Amino acid sequence: MDSMSRVPFVLPTDRRPRLTLASMKEKVESSHRLTRLREFLSKDADVSYACLTEETPQPLAEADLLVVVGGDGSLLRSARLMENQQRPVLGINTGKLGFLADISLEKFPDAWQEVREGRSHAIQHIMLDSEIVREGEAIARRLGLNETSILAGTPFRILDIDLYIDAEWAATYSCDGLIVGTPVGSTAHSLSAGGPILRKDLDAFVISPISAHTLSNRPLVDSAEHVFELSVERPNPGTSVVMDGQIMGKLRSGDRVRVRRAAQTFKLLEVEGHNYYRTLREKLGWSGRIAHRS
Repeated sequence: MDSMSRVPFVLPTDRRPRLTLASMKEKVESSHRLTRLREFLSKDADVSYACLTEETPQPLAEADLLVVVGGDGSLLRSARLMENQQRPVLGINTGKLGFLADISLEKFPDAWQEVREGRSHAIQHIMLDSEIVREGEAIARRLGLNETSILAGTPFRILDIDLYIDAEWAATYSCDGLIVGTPVGSTAHSLSAGGPILRKDLDAFVISPISAHTLSNRPLVDSAEHVFELSVERPNPGTSVVMDGQIMGKLRSGDRVRVRRAAQTFKLLEVEGHNYYRTLREKLGWSGRIAHRS
């Protein structure tokens, strides 16, 4: 593993740490949960609150640590909202899967103790910088953590999607869509489309076709140092570019979707007992062997 992708995380010792407690939900039970967490964390740090909505300016830049309560969608939202000012993140899972946010509320006090004592690590995940280019001008640009996809849209006719790597034509995929995913994103939509799992510290992207028309169209893993461009000569009226579940825009003939490695990295804290392969086994039911049934 690259030593720069996993670094010890230490809170400030010359002053009280500054934390931001963040959540997307505003339900009554969520507010009670957040109140209790804020009271617990306030014993050791100055705590502010941020609701992870697109409309609300986020007080994230000055935080030493962002504590996100929710599911993986909440972490994806926090990564997008922090944009160029990425702060270390500790995820508390109150959702269903919790692949990224894998610390439960019950185990959080123990995890927080490890963070306070400097026994946690910040894992730096590569991010995507994606833009839609029309007639030479970028009409939309967004930072993401999981994936950038072209989806066929209505009337759901198969697309021919051209893939260019560093401006050279690589392949044409006949499919319902094409995904460019990070190692983090390799366990999301790309995995359900038949793509491989990439270890999270790899400097690589995976390109996965959705419902490929021919068996020769297989997923591709390539270095994240390249620039990837996608184009659709005959898009459907509903053909869209989607990043981390959010629509960037609809495609026209001649548009290019340009995807490259972002300058920013998403820094997710890891505590003892929550390593990558344990998460694969527990969250994805990944055992490495065939289960026999009587």
